[in-house]
Amino acid sequence: MARKRTPEPHYESLFEHVLAFRTYGEAEGSLRRLDELLHGFVAASDKKGVECCRNAALQGRRRAEMIARNPRVDPVKRSQKREIALWFRIWLEDPDLFWDWLELRKAAPGFADLARNDAK
Repeated sequence: MARKRTPEPHYESLFEHVLAFRTYGEAEGSLRRLDELLHGFVAASDKKGVECCRNAALQGRRRAEMIARNPRVDPVKRSQKREIALWFRIWLEDPDLFWDWLELRKAAPGFADLARNDAK
C-alpha cells in the first residue's frame, strides 16, 4: 500500500485549503493556485516544493476519481468529478499546456451541458 505523502511542516500552510472542487470554478481556482505555487518553486529551484505541488494535484485527482466511482453519489455529480479528475490529470501531465487545453475544453461541445449542472 502506498504511503500517503503530506507536505513538510514549512510547506503545509501553503497547501492548506488549496484543494477545492465542489464546482468547476473551484477546481479551476485550485489548479490556478497550484500552478502559481509550482512556478514559484521552479523559479526558486525548490524541488521539494515542486514535489509537494505534484502530490497535492495527485491527491485532488484521486479524490475526484474516488467520488466519480462511488455508485451512491448522484450521477450528475459523478460525471462532474470525472471531468475534474481529467483536469487534474492533464495539469499533472503538462502544467504549461493545461491552460490552453482548458479553454478549448470549456468551448467544446458537450461541456456546456456539464457546466449547466455545476452548482447542483
